[in-house]
Amino acid sequence: MVLDIISAVLILLGAVLSLAAAVGLVRFGDLLSRMHASAKPQVLGLTLVCVGVAIQFPTWATVTTLAIIISFQLVTIPVATHMVGRAGYRTKHLRRSMLYRDELAEAVDRAEARELAWERQRGTGPDHHDD
Repeated sequence: MVLDIISAVLILLGAVLSLAAAVGLVRFGDLLSRMHASAKPQVLGLTLVCVGVAIQFPTWATVTTLAIIISFQLVTIPVATHMVGRAGYRTKHLRRSMLYRDELAEAVDRAEARELAWERQRGTGPDHHDD
């Protein structure tokens, strides 16, 4: 009885966090806010749901499967969010005025300068004209 209540509360909290992630993904205005809203509560929500299910069905097969699911989520969600953030930054799909400190600007400028120099060296840059 007590484990059923704990399991139900964990599953409900996980569902509420996942719903909050979905609402944040739809409602927030810029890319970085959407990334934050979608990644953090989603991972915690899934973890809470998995723990609630593990309490409800405490078999080795269920617990190990849920542990694998949680592990993959903890590894893949931060990496995917990081890559989406970098892609959004490079394609200018964010509001730079909202950044407290822009630590990536110098690295992106260097990379763009290298790319432009490489294109000029190959003869395919914006200064190259076929006549």
